[in-house]
Amino acid sequence: MKRWLDRLPMLLTLAVSLTLLAYGPIAQFQNYHDFADQRAWFGLPFAADVLSNAGFSLVGLWALWRLWPARRHPELVAAWPAYMVFFAALTLTALGSGYYHLAPDNVRLVWDRLPIALACAGLLAAVRAEVKPSTDLRLWLGGLGLCAIASVVWWYGTELRGAGDLRPYLLIQGLPMLLIPLWLVIYGRPRADRMAFGAALFCYALAKATELYDHEVLEALGVLSGHTLKHLLATLAAAILALRLTHRVGRAVPRGFRLSLA
Repeated sequence: MKRWLDRLPMLLTLAVSLTLLAYGPIAQFQNYHDFADQRAWFGLPFAADVLSNAGFSLVGLWALWRLWPARRHPELVAAWPAYMVFFAALTLTALGSGYYHLAPDNVRLVWDRLPIALACAGLLAAVRAEVKPSTDLRLWLGGLGLCAIASVVWWYGTELRGAGDLRPYLLIQGLPMLLIPLWLVIYGRPRADRMAFGAALFCYALAKATELYDHEVLEALGVLSGHTLKHLLATLAAAILALRLTHRVGRAVPRGFRLSLA
């Protein structure tokens, strides 16, 4: 039974990959760049969508600063390189997404999607290294990182040929939501970890949902659009993970700055 449980994540990944392959190309929405909130603030175009990216850099830089002193802590050392990639990519997401939203088009969208894909790769590799210490982290992080970059290159290349295909990019974004909960349960991670990751993944799923209803959310709320709300919810998801990691290694960080999820 344990052997089958160990193989379940791999089998599900294979099943999802084959399903996407059989489904055929998934094109980007034709009106993807037509965001609901086009208000300018003090001359800054698409201000809400641009400025709401700031949270990514704040969380990413804060996490790197807080966790760097604890990088050799037993709770962090096995996965630190991958978590470092995750938080660094999160910081770059703020720059890439802000750059894109200033003048949305496919060329700028590349610089939005690249760090997002790398963040997903880093998080996957980090959790894998934590739940299974025998993991070759360099292989996982390098392989997933290359897949993340290739997924964006594939989308943009197919877009240039007039038949854009988002399947690899959607897969790299979807795998954390599929694999991380399974790994945490199969390998018996502490309840607090499962709760934190569950809350973070729920926030991220909600973020993706609000993105799909960009115009409807703005019409309903009048203040925030679905895409702006997506940025805020995704930032919250990252903050939950950063706080959980900080709590786990709390004794290795400066005493005056400890935060806890307790």
